[in-house]
Amino acid sequence: MCAAVVLVVGMVAAINLAVPLLGASALQPSAPALVWIVDTYVVVFACLVIPAGAAGDRFGRKGVLLTGLGLFAAGTLLSALAPGVAVLLAGRALTGIGAAAVLPNSLAVLLHAVPAARKPATIATWASMTGIGGVAGNVGGGLVLTAGSWRWLFAAAAGVALVLAALVARFAPVSSRHDRRLGPVAATLLTGASVALLVAIVQGPEAGWGSVVVVTGFAGAAVLFAAWVGTELRSKHPLLDPRLFRDPRLRSACLGLTAIFFGMFALFYVNASFLQYAKGFGVLATGLGIVPLTVPVILGGRHAGRLAGWIGLDATIACAFACVGGGLLGLSTSDPATPYGGYAAWLVVTGIGVTLALPTLSGVIAGALPPDQAGVGTGLQATTREFGSALGVAVISTVSTARFAAALPPEARGAHTVAEALARAPRASEVVTAFVAGTDAGLRVTGVAVLVLGGLVVGESWWSRRSR
Repeated sequence: MCAAVVLVVGMVAAINLAVPLLGASALQPSAPALVWIVDTYVVVFACLVIPAGAAGDRFGRKGVLLTGLGLFAAGTLLSALAPGVAVLLAGRALTGIGAAAVLPNSLAVLLHAVPAARKPATIATWASMTGIGGVAGNVGGGLVLTAGSWRWLFAAAAGVALVLAALVARFAPVSSRHDRRLGPVAATLLTGASVALLVAIVQGPEAGWGSVVVVTGFAGAAVLFAAWVGTELRSKHPLLDPRLFRDPRLRSACLGLTAIFFGMFALFYVNASFLQYAKGFGVLATGLGIVPLTVPVILGGRHAGRLAGWIGLDATIACAFACVGGGLLGLSTSDPATPYGGYAAWLVVTGIGVTLALPTLSGVIAGALPPDQAGVGTGLQATTREFGSALGVAVISTVSTARFAAALPPEARGAHTVAEALARAPRASEVVTAFVAGTDAGLRVTGVAVLVLGGLVVGESWWSRRSR
């Protein structure tokens, strides 16, 4: 079960390492297409994880988990064989559906399989896999991509998924079923709203912020989101009741988790390209290059609760956002001449913030919901994490691409990817300089956004506590 979690979460991080290879491949994806290759999986994953958990309750956790692993394998295999961008995006969407079925049902199978006394330790172990998955995705993805083709990443993931499916079929117990509503209409509306919002953000620099596609995207997102809220409010048994967000603790904690993953995955998206293009790292070294960020998460996660007890919840959350936002701003000062040690130091600062934020905010969400809605809390955390990840990739790509295009030398103007610009410009150093300028601008905007959102989270948490 833990290996299944590492696989589906690791794929979110691993694909970022393949972005330079994809940009230089025969597919010739545009800058928006590269974003969608990363984000399609994440958006589908985020929006379907709660309905997939309900499907496991209704049709059987083991069966839905096996179906999820099968869909994951089919999607990654389709991606590996994709002759063009459209087929690759279809494969990524299918993989996201599989991942959504795997994540909640892996925990449900575990909790059914272990005795009551072991359940707290089991939940803690399972939850830690979501953090380890990011490390495994970077390191394992780097190892696989040393073969020189992005296709091997998807082929390897398909093989792992099939092995895990065989193990699940052999060893996982069958649990009882419950008559739980699936809510396909609500899930479709939420997915549509998320896609429309990301379309508007991603296409803005290329199509123009006043263009039909961008305005329609923002308007469509607002309409679909409002329709989702109305559908869930009218339902007798909503999958995710919007009324839950009347609780300021839950509202601020969800915003906080979204903001933290917004910053983390914005960094993951540009980190791989920065280390390869600006620092000259290979894909394996690039995968290992992000490890300093994870060291505080691995070593300090169990101490975050103790710190919150000493200095208070709001102070802990404030420190977390200060470290994540400050770390991103520090990383935005890096250039090809910056020693890796300096770059790694800012990664550690960012990792300290993540270490403080994740258990603290997750604990607030769990504490704001009654015990009989623990499953909703797990799904809500997964949804906010993945949506924040998708939004972070979209925003930093939008900002960095616009700045990169503006900073290119005249002969490379009009290019939207580094590979395209390198093919046009005789001096590669000028393209790298433009790329670094774009990366720095993206990290600055992301860092400021994290600090502002952190201020809102701390402010609402403090005000709600004071009001009570």
